[in-house]
Amino acid sequence: MYRQILDPLLGSLGWSALAASLPLLVLFALLGIVRMTAWKASLIALVVSVLVAVLVYPMPVDQALLSATLGAAFGFFPILWIVINAIWIHNMTVASGHFDVLQRSFSRISGDRRIQAVIIAFCFGALLEALAGFGTPVAITTVMLLALGFSPVTSAVVSLVSNTAPVAFGALAAPLVTLASVSGLPLGQLGAMTGRQTPVLALFVPLVLVGIIDGFRGVRQTLPATLVCGLSFAAVQFAAANFVSVPLTDIIAALASAGATVVLLRVWTPPGTSTLPEPDERGEVFRAYLPYLIIIVVFVVAQLGPVAGVLDKVTLKFHWPGLHVLDPAGKPVSLVEFNFNWLTNAGTLLLIAGLLTIPAIGVPPRVAAARYGGTYVQLKWPIVTVMSVLAIAYVMNTSGQTATLGTWMAAIGGLFALVSPVLGWLGTAVTGSDTSSNSLFGALQVTAAHRAGIDPLLAAAANGSGGVLGKMISPQNLAIAAGAVGMTGREGDIFRRVLPWSLAFLFLMCVLVYLQSLPVLGWMVV
Repeated sequence: MYRQILDPLLGSLGWSALAASLPLLVLFALLGIVRMTAWKASLIALVVSVLVAVLVYPMPVDQALLSATLGAAFGFFPILWIVINAIWIHNMTVASGHFDVLQRSFSRISGDRRIQAVIIAFCFGALLEALAGFGTPVAITTVMLLALGFSPVTSAVVSLVSNTAPVAFGALAAPLVTLASVSGLPLGQLGAMTGRQTPVLALFVPLVLVGIIDGFRGVRQTLPATLVCGLSFAAVQFAAANFVSVPLTDIIAALASAGATVVLLRVWTPPGTSTLPEPDERGEVFRAYLPYLIIIVVFVVAQLGPVAGVLDKVTLKFHWPGLHVLDPAGKPVSLVEFNFNWLTNAGTLLLIAGLLTIPAIGVPPRVAAARYGGTYVQLKWPIVTVMSVLAIAYVMNTSGQTATLGTWMAAIGGLFALVSPVLGWLGTAVTGSDTSSNSLFGALQVTAAHRAGIDPLLAAAANGSGGVLGKMISPQNLAIAAGAVGMTGREGDIFRRVLPWSLAFLFLMCVLVYLQSLPVLGWMVV
């Protein structure tokens, strides 16, 4: 039995926070400065996190190691389980030739590669985020951009930066469902408040994507399309989150944004637009989109009340064997429980969709099986990275390192609203998941908000909204993006390209939340 202590080093919260930050400092220094491959850097940082837990925090060695195994298991299921099956479906479309048809279909929307990139990375990526999340949009859109002729680095950076505004409502609002469960706040209010923060990001992301690809000249030349794309997504995300359905928010916003952009391109084209490719047969185009239509249908059916109830009956919830951790108040922490929802999990639903895709697009079963095995080979180093990073996160969480950092940041009083999104950003940067970040800091945000005299709903929503900006620099997603474009081992190069954008957007979110805590924008709070 281990009971967490928040100030183990000299009884000082500040010194303890410095020690607790060592695993993260080591991880990002190895990635960004030393340029070490992500799987090696994450394994070294894992060792550091265990050493801090054992030597600084009085955590028994066996409890620290068991925490690491629980984190690694969570890294594979559900996170990698989702990514593997999503990429398998993509690999089958490549084998059948329908991926090329899909590419040409996107190319026919506009002859401008910059706009094609925005539609693929932002609109289509948002749809994938809404359905599956957990790295799926990064894995698939990165490959699609590469096939359009963008360099591997640019493809990875554009996909990572675009995976921001939709993340808070991703995987059918899984981050917000988690946030509601740990904070005790109503899901509807959390969704509405988040829908008054992340749309601000959506206004700028399409412009930034074009800027990454073609600089200021490109931004100026494509401004009508990027404005329509960003504004339509932002408006519909706000409306859906506040008045329609929190789980369906990103699906509605992604489809509306893509539709609005396509309508604009019917009457306006940017200068220098190339000739559109010849159209494929309608039947082939339909089959190219069919895997994604199947995914949508499978996910929608799985969410229906009676079906969801049946699928959830086989869910296994159990205490991780041998791991016994209490929080500082002496209560058992929920992190030591493992939820094996093997039928309702998005990865299993993607596997079912993949099995349905095999006959739908005419992939021989032998080829489908070979592609499935090949997907594991393709992702072998990202698999090591993701499992190691989640092991770090769980060691930090169970030992109390994460709580130390959060409590130290929450001690600044009235200015807490300014740094509230930073907590979410930090949680997602470590775990690669806004859902995990909300589970880490959701309750802490509410407690700190009460102490600082800030609306708890605002602080809780800020955790998820800030968290979406940490996703692009998380080693998990860097590894997925690098692996998708054959850049495994060069995650540090991608990290240095996306870090400025992550920090810039984070600054914007911090200012927005701070102003929402004041009368200036207080009217925006639900």
